Amino acid sequence: MLTDRYGLEVSTTSPAARDAYVAGVDSVISGVAGYRAHLAEAVDRDPSFALPKIALARGIFLDGEVKAARELAADAVSLVADATPRERSHANVLALGIQGKPREAMRAMHDHLRDWPRDAMVLAPATSVFGLYGFSGDPAHEEALYAFLSSLAPDYGQDWWFEAMLGFAACETGRLDEAWRLLDRAFAANPRHAHAAHFRAHVMYERGETAQILDFLEGWMPQHDPRSLTHCHLSWHVALAALALGKAERAWQVFRTSVRPGGAWGPPINVVTDSVSFLWRAELAGWSRDIDAWQALREHAARCYPKAGLGYADVHAMIACIAADDFEALQGRLAEIRDLIEGMSYPATEVVVLIADGFAAYAAEDWEGAIQALEQAWPQTVCIGGSRAQRDLVAFTLVAAYLRSERLDAAHAFMQAQEARHASVVVKGYC
Repeated sequence: MLTDRYGLEVSTTSPAARDAYVAGVDSVISGVAGYRAHLAEAVDRDPSFALPKIALARGIFLDGEVKAARELAADAVSLVADATPRERSHANVLALGIQGKPREAMRAMHDHLRDWPRDAMVLAPATSVFGLYGFSGDPAHEEALYAFLSSLAPDYGQDWWFEAMLGFAACETGRLDEAWRLLDRAFAANPRHAHAAHFRAHVMYERGETAQILDFLEGWMPQHDPRSLTHCHLSWHVALAALALGKAERAWQVFRTSVRPGGAWGPPINVVTDSVSFLWRAELAGWSRDIDAWQALREHAARCYPKAGLGYADVHAMIACIAADDFEALQGRLAEIRDLIEGMSYPATEVVVLIADGFAAYAAEDWEGAIQALEQAWPQTVCIGGSRAQRDLVAFTLVAAYLRSERLDAAHAFMQAQEARHASVVVKGYC
C-alpha cells in the first residue's frame, strides 16, 4: 500500500493521487496557497480516496468557509467508512473540529495520536494559538501545548512542519533560544514555510527586535502568494513593525492593501482581529481616530461574527463597536456573552467582559475605570487565546491609561513585572 510523507498507509492505488494528496497536505500545514488544486487533483485521480476530501474540508475551514467545509467533511466521513481504522479515525477527528465540537475533537485527537502519533493533519488543529489548546480557555494552555508537542518530538524528528509548531510553542512559553533553533532549522528545510517565517517574527518580537522583523519580512514576503492563509497576518506584522519604527507611510500602506477588509484576502479571524489591533495601536501611538475605517470594520466584524461565541474574536469585535461608538451593538454582544458564561459554554470566561469594560472606559477617557478593569483582566487575558504579541494590546492600553492618569510609578511597576518577558516589548513595542 502507498504511504504519505509521514509513512502512514493511504487507501489509494494511484501514485498520482497519493502525490497530489501529499502536496495538498503540505500546502495546508505550511500556510501557503495551492492546496485546493492539489487536493482536487487527488480526488480526480481517485474519487474513492477520502483523505483528500477531509484535507480540503480542513483547508477551506481555515479559510473561513465554514458551511462548505462542514458539507465536505460530512461527505468525507461517509466516503471513508470502508477505509482503514486509521483513516476513519483521521476523518472523524478533523470533522469534529470542523463541526464546531472542540472538546470532542480534543479527546478524539489524543486517542488517535496514541496509535498514530505521526498523523500530522490530525495533530495540526491542536497546534498554534488558534488551535484546540489555544481556544480552550485553559489559562495553562501554552505550557500544556508545549509539553504535549515535546512528548511527540521523538516521533517526528527533524520534520520541518513539526519543528515549526514546537518552536512556536517554545516561543509562547518564553523558551526563546530553543524556539529560534527549531524555527531556524524548520525554515532552512522549507524556506517557503509561511508558518516558520511567521513564528520567527514572533521570536524577534519577544526579543524586541523590531527592525529585524521588518527587514526579514520585507525580504521574504514578495515571494508569498497573497491568496495564502497567512498573508494577511504576516502583513499585520509588517505594518506594526513599520509603525513602531516611525515608518508610518509604509505601515498604513500595508494596512490598507493587505490587512483591512477590502484589502488583500484573509480569513475572517485575521482580517477582523488584525485590523482592530492595528487601528487601536495606531491611536495609542498618537494617530487620530479614523472613524470611517472603524465603522467599516465594525460592520465587517458584525457580518463575520454575528453572534458571540469565540472569545478572541468577540474581544476585537467589541473594540470595533467601542471605537465606532456603537454601544447598542456592544451591549448586545456582552449580553450574549454573559448568557453563554452562565450556561458554562464560553471557554474564554468573564475576562472578555473585563477587557471590554476596560477599553470602553479608555475610549471615554475614564482612565481610572480603564485601569481598574484592565488590571483585573491582564492576568487572565491568556484565556482568550491568541499569541502573547496579540494579547499585548491589553498591556499597551493599560500602560497608556497609567500614563494618561499620571500614574508613572504604576506604569513603571507594571513594565518591571513584564521583565521576564522582555519588558522592552511593552515599552517600545508595536504601539
